[in-house]
Amino acid sequence: MAQKPKVALVNFKKESFIIVEGTQNPDRFFVIREGRVRISKEAEIVKEEGSDILVPGDFFGVISTMSSHSHIETAQAITDVLLISIHKSQFEGLVQHNTPIAMKIILYFSQRMRYLDKALAQLTLKHSAEGEEGSALFNSGDYYDKQQQFTSAYYAYHQYIKYYPEGTHVQEAKDWIGKFERYGQSTTFEFDKTQLRRIYTKDTILFAEGEPGDELFIIENGSVKITKVANNNEIILAVLKPGDIFGEMALLESKPRSANAIAYEDCTVMPINWENFQSMAKTQPQIIIRLTQLLAERLWVIYKQLANTCIIDPIGRMYDALLTNLEKNKVPLEKFSEYTFNFGPKELAAMAGVPTEQSDTVVQQFLKETTCIRLAGDKIHTTSLEDIERQSALYKNLQRRQMALDQNKLAKR
Repeated sequence: MAQKPKVALVNFKKESFIIVEGTQNPDRFFVIREGRVRISKEAEIVKEEGSDILVPGDFFGVISTMSSHSHIETAQAITDVLLISIHKSQFEGLVQHNTPIAMKIILYFSQRMRYLDKALAQLTLKHSAEGEEGSALFNSGDYYDKQQQFTSAYYAYHQYIKYYPEGTHVQEAKDWIGKFERYGQSTTFEFDKTQLRRIYTKDTILFAEGEPGDELFIIENGSVKITKVANNNEIILAVLKPGDIFGEMALLESKPRSANAIAYEDCTVMPINWENFQSMAKTQPQIIIRLTQLLAERLWVIYKQLANTCIIDPIGRMYDALLTNLEKNKVPLEKFSEYTFNFGPKELAAMAGVPTEQSDTVVQQFLKETTCIRLAGDKIHTTSLEDIERQSALYKNLQRRQMALDQNKLAKR
């Protein structure tokens, strides 16, 4: 059993920088005991929920520390402050001896994820978070129908009718199901809740955005992609691998699913309901630690995806998406090092928010202009990781220069 973590108290004078955005290898986060701290980001893509001024009881630095990635924000003392410093190696002890604080962090992560997911959809899909209740389910069915993915369309339409029987498009969904009834024969809507494992074949929907959810899932083998659909376009938020956890936001917040989960390949998952989750939080702190790390990882990635939307050129966004994937997987960016990604060019285009109707053209242009990227079967392969980093930096620098020129022109008017 982990020892109870020893609390370390640290002082910072007014105007001192406590953490700095971009700093590598963070190893601790902080809880404010006395004073106030201002949080800022170099590129504030969306307005954050709440205030950027933190007060006693608030915490910061958790996302980068628990994901083991560079800091995504800067924290500066705006008064003299007294902080509780918690090293990431102490987190297991914190979970065992102060589970409420650990659960507060997880719930905070989940709420921020839901908020930022909506912001990302608005920026990449030009999709408003507002709309009729259940519209996300109907929109997913409509999208998959147009893509001739009829089993997925059947699932979304079926769930829309089930959970939103008074919805505006219910009759339209019923008419569609009446014509494509055969696709329902290969779709499972109800599972035995006592099952410890579930098996899904490639391209099967595990759940769809907008339907209620009372379970999270742990992937035992295979992979699952998390997607969002709007305006007849789909963006891939993540491709998850064995050991990853998903579906936790609906479980923790008792709100509808915020995205679609689809088997990227044949997969086996372990479902966990709220009762089991609470029990595991007390007896198996490893699952809370893992969930915290995964949520921190996803938040770090989504901040990177939000920054990606600032790059106007879709080719630049694709290079940047590749770089984020490499950083996420902690792949050393060495010259002439080869690497095969676990996705293909169309998935990359979706990650970069390229509209479906432009995807083929942009992908062809991307593959034509690059000398370091080729296809290995249906996956993207690079012969130089360093070139990806260089190309991403090039497009960002070009855009900064263009923005500076535009600002100068406006200033002279």
